[in-house]
Amino acid sequence: MEGLVKLSFYCFASASFSLAAAMLCYIAFTVGRVRLQHAIMTTPEGTTISASRAEFSPAPESFGGFGTMLAWFGVVMAFFAVLTRTIAAGHLPISNMFEFSLTFVFAISAIYVVFERVYKTRHLGAIVMAIAFGMTLYMWMLPADMREVNPLIPALQAKPIMTVHVSSAILAYATFSVSFAAAVLYLIKINRNVSWLPGADMLDEIGFRAVTVGFPLLSLVLILGSVWANDAWGTYWSWDPKETAALFTWLVYAVYLHTRTLRGWRGKRSAYILLFGFAAVIFTYYGNYFFGGLHAYGGV
Repeated sequence: MEGLVKLSFYCFASASFSLAAAMLCYIAFTVGRVRLQHAIMTTPEGTTISASRAEFSPAPESFGGFGTMLAWFGVVMAFFAVLTRTIAAGHLPISNMFEFSLTFVFAISAIYVVFERVYKTRHLGAIVMAIAFGMTLYMWMLPADMREVNPLIPALQAKPIMTVHVSSAILAYATFSVSFAAAVLYLIKINRNVSWLPGADMLDEIGFRAVTVGFPLLSLVLILGSVWANDAWGTYWSWDPKETAALFTWLVYAVYLHTRTLRGWRGKRSAYILLFGFAAVIFTYYGNYFFGGLHAYGGV
């Protein structure tokens, strides 16, 4: 078992470096090249004035290609990190914050490459891969003892419901990361009119499609969480900080879907809701560090 745990960590380290390199390639591809334009002017008095300005232009496609290749390598390494730890622990690695984040890194990178392939655009990777890499940095800062496989505490031993409940949360957060990236690029597109970014309509559509995948998953998280809470703690709802934050996040995305489908909201208003929704996701992910509660064991 110890050998599998070490192998899992080595695969995670490989995924970390791959996602970092993918992030840099995607950022270079999305930002473009900077060229300095020089101009020399002569005044009527014969004085020469030199002026310079920075001009952005599309980056070579090779940056995006390398980003995709590295992202896929990161997905494969993260998958093997999750797989080997699952075999070593006898359950999906979701019992503490290190394991939860490891599975999230795999989920967000895998879901991103699916969206990239479906919509044939690589620009979202500049943001999504930055989130994935930021998560790996967070994992490196966690206490080293979290990397060890420990027996599950009684509250976590309901394996089927625990696996579906926590996996649904991970997948929901991953799809919301894609919607966040689409919203950020949408606002940049319409405010800066960057010609080489995807069209505003496509970005708006990507954000919507990502939420239509993530919202049912988050709904399942709340439903199964209530059932599990009743078995573990004797009550379906206790207003635990993590429960409350998850419910608030669900309401934010419910407002997004309601205003878009029934009121026809598009564009900036919807993009701002997606930004706010992702801020709620971040708070749900880390809020128990500050407010404790029944979900505080293992940092989860």
